[in-house]
Amino acid sequence: MGLELLQASTADALTITGISRRAFHSDVEVGAEGKTGPPGYMSVPYYTKMARSNHLFKLVDNGLIIGGAVLFPDKEKLNIGRVFIDPENHRKAYGVFMMQEIEALYPAVKEFTLDTPIWNVRTNSFYTKLGYTEVRRDDDFVYYSKKR
Repeated sequence: MGLELLQASTADALTITGISRRAFHSDVEVGAEGKTGPPGYMSVPYYTKMARSNHLFKLVDNGLIIGGAVLFPDKEKLNIGRVFIDPENHRKAYGVFMMQEIEALYPAVKEFTLDTPIWNVRTNSFYTKLGYTEVRRDDDFVYYSKKR
């Protein structure tokens, strides 16, 4: 079994919502002003909808869900809407594994895009380390792209 990135089902939405909430609330350690997150980050209906539309993925370690991703493929482009790992599993290379698996899942994709808050030192250095290049920024977010 081991570590796998799998399509999530609606039955996974509750577990994934809890992990999402803990993960985004842990951002207070890396610059967030409070315990907040992206729209729907602690909403079971949001993650249920993402599962129904095949946009929700789960990172599973020996049968246990430890992270999630919301992915939006569009022909030769993939927008990585969000990725998150349960905070108890941070700094164990799970994020690197998940990003590599996301890229491998979409062999026809020529460009991967994502954004992350300007203040989040953890995610900004993480995406740069993985070869993502800043394409622009606004007052709140840094927008990244990775082409192959």
